[in-house]
Amino acid sequence: MNEGGTQEQHREALEHAHRHALAWLDSLADRAIRPETDADGVLARLERALPDRGAAPAAVVDELAAAAAPGLIALGSPRFYGLVIGGTYPAAMAVDWLLSAWDQNSGARQLTPATAAVEEVAAAWLLDLLGLPARSGVGFVTGGTMANFACLVTGRDAVLRRAGVDPAAGVGQAPPIRFLAGDAVHTSMVLAGRLAGLGAPRTVGADDQGRIDVGGLERALRDGTGPALVALQAGDVHSGAFDDFEAAVDVAHRAGAWVHVDGAFGLWAAASPRFRHLVRGLAGADSWATDAHKTLNVPYDCGVAVVGDEAAMTAALGAHAAYLPEMTGVADPYDLVPEMSRRARGVPVWAALRSLGREGVIGLIDGLADAAAGLAAGFRGIPGLEVRNDVVFTQVCLTARDDAETAALGEWLRAEGTIWASSSTWQGRTVVRFAVSNRGTDEEAVRRTVDAVARGAAALGIGA
Repeated sequence: MNEGGTQEQHREALEHAHRHALAWLDSLADRAIRPETDADGVLARLERALPDRGAAPAAVVDELAAAAAPGLIALGSPRFYGLVIGGTYPAAMAVDWLLSAWDQNSGARQLTPATAAVEEVAAAWLLDLLGLPARSGVGFVTGGTMANFACLVTGRDAVLRRAGVDPAAGVGQAPPIRFLAGDAVHTSMVLAGRLAGLGAPRTVGADDQGRIDVGGLERALRDGTGPALVALQAGDVHSGAFDDFEAAVDVAHRAGAWVHVDGAFGLWAAASPRFRHLVRGLAGADSWATDAHKTLNVPYDCGVAVVGDEAAMTAALGAHAAYLPEMTGVADPYDLVPEMSRRARGVPVWAALRSLGREGVIGLIDGLADAAAGLAAGFRGIPGLEVRNDVVFTQVCLTARDDAETAALGEWLRAEGTIWASSSTWQGRTVVRFAVSNRGTDEEAVRRTVDAVARGAAALGIGA
């Protein structure tokens, strides 16, 4: 195939992909959110054996779109409330497509200067918006779990160095590290701790909304010895509650512990004057993690790992080899993440922030919280239903009179398709959890959601 022919194949395939993408986006306003079939149904539409002969690129695009269509869930709908999943801003989506065309391996600053520079601007904007130390290291990783992992690895190595241990010897040669968290610690933090060799965290208690028990943390630190890492939380996945950062950070630092904040969606409260009080003391921690696909609404995958001491971050995560280009006086992108080859995930972050500006970011955050408050107000007017949590940010947990009714309501809503909300267990009760993360969840989406819940409750005889 000559170069001209290859370019024509690219053009035709991209045109087909563009047409299918626009058709999908146009369908989100009214389509049922649930998939029409399961994975086995999609498998039945796909060739299971690898064909001997290949197909034209545009035909491959069409084949995938046709086979996958019944198995797609409308995660980008403003009425999808499951799993804390946001939508995507147009600028961020378009730039993400452009990244695929550019095909830049954005690990080395010298090799890929364009994407490295854009990511550095995005990082500076993030630190400014979130009120974090301006000289922090910022790494763009796959998601919230790997952001937590990158920060825990950095914290692990830092506390070992403070104890006079070389982390290069391996955790098997190091003294035990105490890993402490509140009772409501998120599963991604637990997984990140396991991957970092810390094991599952020892929990020290929490209040009824999931905020860490600062007194319990103080006792745990006082009663033990040796290096310690403390995991705090900005935004409980059920209640949306925020830990008392001022008190917890002070207690942890007086004990010599590294403090990490898991702020997958809640870290963004720091950017809003209305909600900044929820994160008072946040900047005093040592590291922070968030997932830009959630609150910021950029495409998958885009976690953000932030460490106040960039030198500690590069010491823990940096890659060095004779064949790798190195910069002097500035960190390479692969020094700030646990990988070497990667796409430039920070560029869609730049695009979203550039399209929004500071005022737009504030409007986004406030709008998500207003939508959650609107849902809670509407649900409170439906007989037989109760909002279980203090709605302080973007999470709403709903129950019926008993667990069986609540479970039935969640199943009815997901099957009916107007909305999608996750079922979970919280405070010993089955709940239907609404996580407001999509920029498009406006008053009309709230109205349609409350109406769907009211119809579900009536169909099931809840409140009768």
